[in-house]
Amino acid sequence: MADYKQYKQQVLSGETTVVRTVQDFLAKAIQQKHLNAFIELWGEESLMRAAQIDLQIAEGKGGKLAGMVIALKDNICYKGHSVTNSSKILKGFESLYSSTVVERIIAEGAVIIGRCNCDEFAMGASNETSAYGPVLNARDNTRVPGGSSGGCTVAVQAGMCHAALGSDTGGSIRQPAAFCGQVGFKPSYGRVSRWGLLSYGSSFDQIGPITSNIYDCALLMEVISGTDGKDATASSNKVEDYTDLQASNKPLRFAYLDTCLNNKGLDEELRTQSFAIFEQLKALGHTVETVEFPYLDYLVPAYYVLTTAEASSNLSRYQGLTYGYRTEEKGDLDSLFKKSRSEGFGREVKRRIMLGTFVLTSDFYDAYYTKAQKVRRLIQESTEKILESYDFIITPTTPSTAFKFGEKTKDPVAMYLADIFTVQANLSGHPAISIPAGVHSNGMPWGIQLMGKQFGEKKLFSFSEELSKIVSP
Repeated sequence: MADYKQYKQQVLSGETTVVRTVQDFLAKAIQQKHLNAFIELWGEESLMRAAQIDLQIAEGKGGKLAGMVIALKDNICYKGHSVTNSSKILKGFESLYSSTVVERIIAEGAVIIGRCNCDEFAMGASNETSAYGPVLNARDNTRVPGGSSGGCTVAVQAGMCHAALGSDTGGSIRQPAAFCGQVGFKPSYGRVSRWGLLSYGSSFDQIGPITSNIYDCALLMEVISGTDGKDATASSNKVEDYTDLQASNKPLRFAYLDTCLNNKGLDEELRTQSFAIFEQLKALGHTVETVEFPYLDYLVPAYYVLTTAEASSNLSRYQGLTYGYRTEEKGDLDSLFKKSRSEGFGREVKRRIMLGTFVLTSDFYDAYYTKAQKVRRLIQESTEKILESYDFIITPTTPSTAFKFGEKTKDPVAMYLADIFTVQANLSGHPAISIPAGVHSNGMPWGIQLMGKQFGEKKLFSFSEELSKIVSP
């Protein structure tokens, strides 16, 4: 499937239509149903919408995204449509309103094709915790697609849509993008409104695009970014022309974290290929230097203390009384809440709720939660200090390629460490992108990650386009 810019020209020239394109995507989605990327396809509705967009384009009224076919992660609200966060606890729930990002892409002519499978409540790095079953990596069905936005990423990977909108709390867009050979972008915190996103960790969550190329990613970010009166955390900083991807003529400065590249958990082949990319950048006149970052071992612990604390609060609203799953067992109100939550939530979600509740108790609040907040501040300050002297921080997106199903499910700590290179951007609030960087000898793709200055999305996209040509798999 051509990228959106080429596709739009084909529509304008009459070579294809939006209706025909949606039909093709639906056929591919049905044909590849075994991948379990979609929970629900909105076939008839998307075809009707496509016909409307074809008319708008014919009348010269098409928006920025006219005819772009987009999938939504199952935690982004769309009025009149089911949204369950891939959890039994929200079985049968239908959204009463649309998220800000959905309103914005619809206003610009996008066609929403369906909702995608994800780790339950976006808690996972493999898409194995979903109540709807795991998503399969289209490259190798025995391997995970990454998580939590695994369904969105596979939908793009397998050619079922042009792009998808996922959410990234600790790497949930970038990690699956790396595992599936796609582009995944986590915006600066506050760049995109969180209104209508089912919360996991409110001070971490950001909605972002998953695409097959940099231009489509930048275009989607232009549309979904900006201030929003419904979300007090949404920034009023100007949304720049992200699709102006002209390369910089001046040499840039890159920092790589010694603790990342020399980490014993990093796959040796990814280490070698990363250093080869650094040498390519140097050959083009850029500076690539190692910097000290003494907090790598604290990233994952601080992240999980803080996000689970926020999750225990955010998920307290799901109790089986007002909406969603309710136990069939009879009893008093207290029993109703306990049974509904015990039966409705999966094991990983319950584990994180209990951990979050524990760190927020009066006996342990200072020992864990307060200390984690202090560590987060140190991480933010250290990251800012590095980016004062360098344009970007560059690392592999993940310590390995996609692992086999079941490989890490019995060891939660091993699963959590899959996020070790991505959580820094969420703790610090900086934008980060994963770009396909090559193919491992095991046949699986891997990604290189760039982290930029806060609200430096434009510069990040511009160089990502240049880098994607250098490292094109």
